[in-house]
Amino acid sequence: MNEFDVLSSTCILEHTPTVLIEWLRGLPDEWLDCDEGEGTWSARTVVGHLIAGERADWMPRVHHLLRHGDAVAFEPFDRFAQFHDEPRPIALQLDEFARLRSASLADLEALDLGVEDLKRRGRHPEFGVVTLGQHLATWVAHDLSHIAQIARVMARRCDTAVGPWRAYLPIIREWKR
Repeated sequence: MNEFDVLSSTCILEHTPTVLIEWLRGLPDEWLDCDEGEGTWSARTVVGHLIAGERADWMPRVHHLLRHGDAVAFEPFDRFAQFHDEPRPIALQLDEFARLRSASLADLEALDLGVEDLKRRGRHPEFGVVTLGQHLATWVAHDLSHIAQIARVMARRCDTAVGPWRAYLPIIREWKR
């Protein structure tokens, strides 16, 4: 994707909750809570992170950028906020994420952004000047990155059980134990 297209990319954002609901709802805790070791994330942790992003990152930063441009930096986002909450049943997390994402996308659509809007500048507290288009493209890539992360973590749960087939499974084989 050379040029970010809000309309064609929001379909990814729309589908993420459905993908996660269909994939994770009803799985046993041993699948939802497996991770890659201390300080790493499980599927449940990732969903908590996505919820935090809906609350405090994506659309709040869109509105901040539209209001302040690059004169005032975004509020820092706590990428580890999900660790401050007590674990909740995955069904509740997935429902909350779906509800929040739906509201975010309705909010984004109501802004009726055009190509020129995507060039508008904001200020990230770490990266400096960024554009609205970069922020929205990051939202899409962020979703896809976390979907891949969940797949990787869950596949690695099968690390030794797959035996010699490990040679054909890069998602497991390339893992540094």
